[in-house]
Parts: sequence; C-alpha cells; structure tokens
Amino acid sequence: MSSKTKRVLKNLYMHNFRELKIWQKSRELVKHIYLITKSFPQKELFGLTSQIRRASTSIPSNVAEGCGRQTDKELIRFLDIANGSAFELETLLLIASDLNYINEDSVKVIILKIQEIEKMIFNLKKYNKES
Repeated sequence: MSSKTKRVLKNLYMHNFRELKIWQKSRELVKHIYLITKSFPQKELFGLTSQIRRASTSIPSNVAEGCGRQTDKELIRFLDIANGSAFELETLLLIASDLNYINEDSVKVIILKIQEIEKMIFNLKKYNKES
C-alpha cells in the first residue's frame, strides 16, 4: 500500500470514528456496564458505581477524541488514555466482585470484552506508528 493510500485511509477513519469497531464495541461495553451497575447498592451510587461508569465511558470518548486530532502522536496519546481506562475498569470490576456487588462469572465475561478492546487499541496504535 502506498504512503498516499495510507494517508487517505487514515484521514477517512480519523473523521469517521463511528465506523471504527473499537468505538462500536466500547459503546456496547458502556451499555452493558450501566445495566449491571443498576443493581449495585444505592450507597455506592457516588462511589464505586460512578467510578465504574466513568471509566467505561472514558474508553469510547477518548477513541473519538483521538480520532478528531490532527496528528498520529495526539491520536496515540488518547488511545493510551482509553487503554488506561480499560485497565482501570477491569480493576474496579474485580473490586465490585470482591464486595459481592457482581458475581464472578459476570466479571469474567465483561473482562473478556474489555481485553478484546485493549487488543484493538494496541493494534490501532501499532498501525498508526507504522504508517
């Protein structure tokens, strides 16, 4: 693939983040997280529930924001933030499981989804570093 073709493709997706599977899957994850955290204790609404929800929404938000930036370096920085939020979300879900707010099997399923998104972030970063 020529460098001109790579630039054209890059410009297309940078402005069309909605077309990215990583953004679509992370939005689905947010919906899943909101549904699960509805059953958390009311006393956690401004604690763990809020942290989990913010970490989950940070993933697609940072992917979208990075795609709106002008340089690969900026995009990669926002992908790093999204990746950090994914790791934070994993940790918070494990804590919620430790506190018996969510069962272990549900956490395992969600963590698999998060890890898939983390791999997608890694691959998108790799693509941008190579082109």
